[in-house]
Order: sequence, then structure tokens, then C-alpha cells
Amino acid sequence: MPIEFTSLDAILNHGFDSVIDVRSPAEFAQDHIPGAINLPALSNEQRAEVGTIYKQISPFDGRKIGAGMVIRNLADHIDGPLMKKDGAWRPLVYCWRGGQRSGVFSTLLSEIGWRADTIKGGYTTYRRLVKTRLYDDPLVHRLILLDGYTGTAKTEILPRLTARGVQVIDLEGLAGHRGSLLGAMPGGQPSQKAFDTWLAVALTKLDPARPVVVEAESSKIGRIGIPASMWAAMLAAPRIIIKAPQTARAAYLARAYREVIENPDVVAEKLAPLRRLRGHATVDRWIKLSRDGALVDLSHALMVDHYDPSYAKSRRIYERKVLAEVAVETLDDAGQERAADGIAAAINAF
Repeated sequence: MPIEFTSLDAILNHGFDSVIDVRSPAEFAQDHIPGAINLPALSNEQRAEVGTIYKQISPFDGRKIGAGMVIRNLADHIDGPLMKKDGAWRPLVYCWRGGQRSGVFSTLLSEIGWRADTIKGGYTTYRRLVKTRLYDDPLVHRLILLDGYTGTAKTEILPRLTARGVQVIDLEGLAGHRGSLLGAMPGGQPSQKAFDTWLAVALTKLDPARPVVVEAESSKIGRIGIPASMWAAMLAAPRIIIKAPQTARAAYLARAYREVIENPDVVAEKLAPLRRLRGHATVDRWIKLSRDGALVDLSHALMVDHYDPSYAKSRRIYERKVLAEVAVETLDDAGQERAADGIAAAINAF
């Protein structure tokens, strides 16, 4: 009998030895229940083939051919990754909707003697619970925004706050992007659904009675949108502002973004969308600074010409209560440590 999970906490604390996602590798890559392993009932190619037969020939033929593929694939999984599982092993199996793939898979595992169960509704149940938590229900956590002009090392200060016992969520880390035109990170961004999963899991690990620090962001980080409940809480959250001289910020940006801004071709490509906003002459000057290797000067120019005016405008639009302003003269390791001390003190007083 499939197990019905009615809350995200229940499905994340399922109590089984293993969670097996029997969807295709492509489906698994988009998103999956945390900790699940992928033992596909059908490969990507097989799933496409069965779907074509189901639609173009007949549902019966699609199910028949698909069943043969599933059984042969399951035999490979039993001979491979499942061979060393003992008789006490309890797997929880799911597919897209909790239908045929997980049903066949769990039935055969049960026939062997393992105590296998399935999730009622499969992945769609899990996704609905994540969506309810992040998009429908109000966020139960109290947020504090870590704010400040571009180049104030906000992202790097977050783990320093964690070391001081402050609860934080690194939205840019979860989104795989630093939140600007130059902010692409190696490996690219996850799917929106995967980001939602990672964010939901991160929130479940935090104490709702204590504040949570997140970096001030726009509603999108790269191509990833911040879920509605999180965004609403961020709009209402008070801020702690980091302040640092432009010289310190320019030096920090030149270090943090060096692999991007030292390549003139990348600079030209990434900043091309700003030609209409900032003008061709300004963008051409930025590119020349990159070609000349003047990375600190380029960082300073980007701040003065683009990032600081944009930040000032957004601040006027989204005016929030300021809990504290923490000023540092440098943004090297020592400066970041001093900033973290000041921020932690402000949070403890909140």
C-alpha cells in the first residue's frame, strides 16, 4: 500500500534505509528527493521510445514493451548496486506519479524479501509539498537582510557568521550564481525545482525562533527566481548594512571576479546588455581597462558607472528598517572578520 505523506517534514524524515528514484536520469537530474539514489526503471531513450509507442501504436503495446524493459533494468540493478543489501533493508521507491514504474519496481523487490514501499503520488507529491512550503504558505522564519553596495563581500561574510553561531542561508550558493551580469559560476545553475528543494531543505534545518540572515538580492539570481514566500519575507525584513570605502570594494571585486574580468572577450560579452543603459562609450572604456589588465580600475569604474547607481535606485524602491550599519576600512580576511563581529553583535541585540 503506497505511503501517503502529508507534509514536507514527514517525507524528508521518512525513516527508510534508502530512497530509490526510478525515474529516468534526465528526470532525476532536474530534481529529486534529497538523499535519493537513481536506479532508473527506464533510461532516457527507453522512456522516449515507450512514450512514442504508447501514443502512436497503443497504450497496451507501450505498457507491454515498457514492462519488459523495466524488468531487465531491475535485474541489472539487483546484480549491481543492490547485490550487497541484506534481508533487513527497507527501501522507499518512487517514480513520477507513484504509478507503474515504482509499482513494478517495489513489487519485485518485495518478492525478493526486502520490505519495499512506495510514495503515494510519487515525485508529484514531493514537489507539491515543496511548492506549498515555499510558494503558498507564509515563511515561518524571521529574516535579516545582509545589505550593502556591490563589493562589500557579503557572500564571503556569511560563513563567517555561521562560525559565530548565526543562522544563515546562502542564496547565491544554492543558485550557483553571484547575482550580477558577471556572476556566472563554474558548473552553471541548477534547475528551478532543484533550487527550491535545496532552499526548502535548508529552511527545515533552521530554528524558526531565531533570525536567519540572507544576502539582499533581487527577485532573480541569474535565471533562478526566489520563491514567493521567501521573497515576501525578504521584502519585509530589516537590514544590516555593510559599509566600506570604494577603494576597498574595488580591490575586493578585482580579487573575487578576477577569472571573469581579466578576460576582455568575456567582459565584452557579459556587459553588452548594458550598452543601451550606460552607453557605448562607457562599456568600451570598461573593455579597454580589461584589455590593459587594470582590474582594480575596472572594478572601480563598474561600481561608479553602474553598480552603485543601480543599488541606490533599488534602495529607494525597497526601503526597509535598518538594524545596524557596520563599517570596515578593508575587505581582506581581517576586515571581513571585523565585519562579521559587528554583524553578529547586531543580530544578538535584535
